[in-house]
Amino acid sequence: MSFLDTCIQDSLPIWRSCLETPFLRRMADGTLDEECFKGYIVDDSLYLREYSKVFAWGMIHSNDMEEIRNYYSLLAFVNEAEDSTRRYYLKRYGLLDEEIQPLPLRPENRAYVDYMLNAAKNADDAVDCMMACLPCMLSYGWIFGEMLKNVPAVQNTPYARFVNDYAGERYESICKAWEAFTEKVCAGVSPEREAHCLEIFRTCSEHEHHFWEMAARPRTDLKGGVQA
Repeated sequence: MSFLDTCIQDSLPIWRSCLETPFLRRMADGTLDEECFKGYIVDDSLYLREYSKVFAWGMIHSNDMEEIRNYYSLLAFVNEAEDSTRRYYLKRYGLLDEEIQPLPLRPENRAYVDYMLNAAKNADDAVDCMMACLPCMLSYGWIFGEMLKNVPAVQNTPYARFVNDYAGERYESICKAWEAFTEKVCAGVSPEREAHCLEIFRTCSEHEHHFWEMAARPRTDLKGGVQA
């Protein structure tokens, strides 16, 4: 088993517990209040702004142009692909990016991004940065792939576009490319570094779980409404 596979298997019980959070269970069966999803999209927008900075730290800690190009490619993917769906839902809820950017991150969100950025900033090399950013990316692919497989009727809910983005072939191919890159940069790390990296990966997975728990509570500082 590769080191990344070890990290994934270690965090898989956490990812499974994410699927059982009220937010994701209600999304799957179509009973999720759109006020909760509207709040999630705002929280995710604020999260992605900070998440993107992890890639900047990855570039700073990179040893060569190949590593820099890989971080840049993921930043571009987040900006172009994930941002497209995010903006679709912002429009659906009558929200503007410039209106939500000044909003505060909720405590669970703030704790998550602070941990990620601290791990990336204080990294010895690009390996720690990969451990900080991958749990979000890989857990989304796993979670929504499982959701679509287990509850195909999610396609008939307002969240179909969101689920399909993460359960689709394009997202899977991006994840596989990043897994391969991670295996390469992790090759030859010492057992001590492996233990440290495993801790970062698991802690970020735990923060993912807290984020999903938070999302079941709607924000109270938003305007706008669902648009047809």
